[in-house]
Amino acid sequence: MFHTISFTDIFFLYVVMIWFMFHSCLSDAHQERHFLHYKFTVLTKADTFPEFSAEVVADDRQIKHYSNEERVWILTEDDRTKASKDPPDSRKWFIRQIRTLTNCIDSQCSELHVLQRIIGCELEKLPDGTVNLTVFDEYGFDGEDFISFNSDTMQWIDKNPKAKETKEKWDRQTERNQFMKYFLKTCMTWISAFNNTNKSSPDVHVFSRKSADDHSNLVLTCLATGFYPRDVQMNIRLNRNILEDQTSSGIRPNNDETFQMRISVKINRNHEGSYDCHVIHSSLRKPVSVKWDGKCSDCESDHIWIVIAGIAAVLVLAVVIIVHVIMSVTVNDCCIYKRKR
Repeated sequence: MFHTISFTDIFFLYVVMIWFMFHSCLSDAHQERHFLHYKFTVLTKADTFPEFSAEVVADDRQIKHYSNEERVWILTEDDRTKASKDPPDSRKWFIRQIRTLTNCIDSQCSELHVLQRIIGCELEKLPDGTVNLTVFDEYGFDGEDFISFNSDTMQWIDKNPKAKETKEKWDRQTERNQFMKYFLKTCMTWISAFNNTNKSSPDVHVFSRKSADDHSNLVLTCLATGFYPRDVQMNIRLNRNILEDQTSSGIRPNNDETFQMRISVKINRNHEGSYDCHVIHSSLRKPVSVKWDGKCSDCESDHIWIVIAGIAAVLVLAVVIIVHVIMSVTVNDCCIYKRKR
């Protein structure tokens, strides 16, 4: 479970709330969520040296990772904002911890064990405009909760009987705990700056096609793609009124670390009115509204087949007439020939 910051940090919380109220350019309040996570994993296998991996993820985007070859943190993408200071624990520290937990004294262990850690912060803006701040530092061992840091009490919470000794040891490390509190505060400052500088506006398209089960209806679709961060609000409207029974694809990732979302609704093919797609995103100064042009992508095929059928009918009729004329001429010639005989 995550733990909120202490009352001594209320001023910091207030500053962040003011920052979001000032920089949020949406005319309609909606939920936003931003986070910065450091993730660490140490894996031991039989007859192999422990494997170590680590990465930094901000709003579903990897911004840093640890290189085991170079033993340094590497920026995944060129970014103008400098990432928050890395936690003090090194690769060697993690390997030493898993050896202590598994009683593995030698360089190699005989069993499979996993030590995981996630440390970071989350910021959530609710529809009513309030902002929730959460900071955390949690460990898991062999698939179970192990120990977590409570920034309110500056104490560790053991979540597993095996963590009791570790808790007592870490609680005595005052300097380490003070650094953890400083790191979590820095995390919140950085995620605010990252969110302000890393935004992409959605590209919105509206189109329709025939309904598969009822050709008197159309399926009207709105596609928004290329937006970042992840949170977005979309609705298809008729005369500015939100339509019911809309279906959504959910938010999906693009291959360039942006996101896309598609929503659809059935409409009457002959109903007149102004249909549009209304999109709200933190990258926009105001909501975007894209109108449907009234065209149907696969309805043209109906007219084509009608034309083809008409042409075919005319050709068949022409062939029948020609055959009839030819047969009539042939019969007449035959009759004249017989009379002459």
